[in-house]
Amino acid sequence: MPLVTSKGMLLDAQKGNYAVGAFNVENMEMVMAVVEAAQEMQSPVILQTTPSTVRYAGFNLYYANVKAVAERATVPVALHLDHGSSFELAVQALREGYTSIMIDGSQLPWEENTGLTRRVVETCRPCRVPVEAELGCVGGKEDDRSSRNSGLTSPAQAAEFVEKTGIDFLAVAIGTSHGVYKGAPRIRLDLLGEIKKYVSVPLVLHGTSGVEDEVVRSCIQEGICKVNYATDLRIAFSDGIKRILNEDSSVIDPKIYGKMGKELVKRYVQDKIWVCKSSGRGF
Repeated sequence: MPLVTSKGMLLDAQKGNYAVGAFNVENMEMVMAVVEAAQEMQSPVILQTTPSTVRYAGFNLYYANVKAVAERATVPVALHLDHGSSFELAVQALREGYTSIMIDGSQLPWEENTGLTRRVVETCRPCRVPVEAELGCVGGKEDDRSSRNSGLTSPAQAAEFVEKTGIDFLAVAIGTSHGVYKGAPRIRLDLLGEIKKYVSVPLVLHGTSGVEDEVVRSCIQEGICKVNYATDLRIAFSDGIKRILNEDSSVIDPKIYGKMGKELVKRYVQDKIWVCKSSGRGF
C-alpha cells in the first residue's frame, strides 16, 4: 500500500496499549528486511533515517527504496526523519515525501527548542504530516551528535512544551541512552508514569537498543507508543556479512552476504514486534 503517516498508527497504539516499532535503515537490504518482518507479522511499522544516513545517499534514494517496498506490502508503513537537526533538513524530508518528521532541538535552550519545534509543526501541518520532538536529552551518541548529559524530562515542562509547540508525539528522556550501553541503564518508569499524567500525545522511547525486553514492555504499559531501534539493527546486519565472509573469504557477490545481513535484521525486527505487541495490528 502507499506510505501512510505515523499519526494514525500511534493514536491506535495509544488506544490499544501497544507500541509501534520504529527501525532505522541504512540500505536496501535493511528496508526489505524491516518491511518483510512487518508483513509476515501483520504489524504496522515505521522506517527511519537519520541526518548522516541521508547525507550518505540522499532523501530521494531512501524515499524511493521505502516507497517501492511499502507498495508491495499490505501493512501500514511510514517513513520518518529521525533526529532532524535543523528546520531546513525537516523541510527537505517533507518535500521529498517523508510521512513523519522529528525535529530534535533537545540540546538547545528551552526557548530555542520551543521556537524551532513550533516552526516545523506550522510548516508540516498543512501537509498533514505529524511532528515528533524531544524534551530533556537522551544521552549517548546518536548519529554524528553526542551528549554526555542526559537531562530527564520534566512532566510539567512536557505539558507546557506540547501546548506551545503543537507537536503530535513527544520523545521523553527517562534514563535511556543512544548507542551501545556500557552497563544496565536505570529506566525511570515512575517518571514516565508522571509524564503520562501531564501529556496526552503519544510518547516515544529512544535509545532502546540494549534495553531488556521486559523493561521495554513495562514502558509500553506506562504509555510509550513508539519504540526506536537503531544500533542493534546495524550490529545484526554487520554480523550477517561477517558470518559469510568468515566462512568463505572468497565470496565476492554482495547479494550472498547481503542476504545473510538482511535475514538477521529481519529476525531482530520480528522479535521486537513481539515486544511492542503490535503483531496482528496492521490491518
